Amino acid sequence: MSRGFMRRRGLSFKEAVNQAIRASLGQSSIELHTPTFRMGVSRTAALDKAVRLSGELEDQELIRKLAVHR
Repeated sequence: MSRGFMRRRGLSFKEAVNQAIRASLGQSSIELHTPTFRMGVSRTAALDKAVRLSGELEDQELIRKLAVHR
């Protein structure tokens, strides 16, 4: 989908991709497979720390974007 298409319909990139996926799944019985890979992470790794760090990084990026648009 082109940027013009998304702009005319008022769609974000994410919304456009989701619509395209839904449309293609409605037209055929395609199965989507996402490969997974071992990353060497211990099974006992504290995922709550990763989620918290991810949230903090996302907050920092949002603050940066808001500051740029002032």
